[in-house]
Amino acid sequence: QVQLVESGGGLVQPGGSRRLSCTASGFTLEDYAIGWFRQAPGKEREAVSCTMNNGDVSYYTDSVKGRFTISLDNAKNTMYIQMSSLTPGDTTGYDCATRYPNVVCPHVGHFTWDEHVETQGYGYWGRGTQVTVSS
Repeated sequence: QVQLVESGGGLVQPGGSRRLSCTASGFTLEDYAIGWFRQAPGKEREAVSCTMNNGDVSYYTDSVKGRFTISLDNAKNTMYIQMSSLTPGDTTGYDCATRYPNVVCPHVGHFTWDEHVETQGYGYWGRGTQVTVSS
């Protein structure tokens, strides 16, 4: 049974950093496309990033480029997103999801980030973890 569990959320001061975890079971995370999403209350879900090829290829939405970085720990079957230079605008719930059994991120073949494209094909989701950026 494919399952994803996020952890690591909490309260962070503006300018601070936080690392979120997404631990998978029921499949080998490194072999498939997996990503992070966020959704503020009353807003559409936003695709934040996607990684594939054992974490060797990653894509990010423009608002987090240079601030957020995905990595994998294959021994723990876990994906991380290291978030830095956080602002109150990053406050929201963060979810991880996988396109299992698809190995390709939806951004492949596209030059620009299109939320409609980037959110396609994710069939398995975690329950999310809340990040609050506030002083």
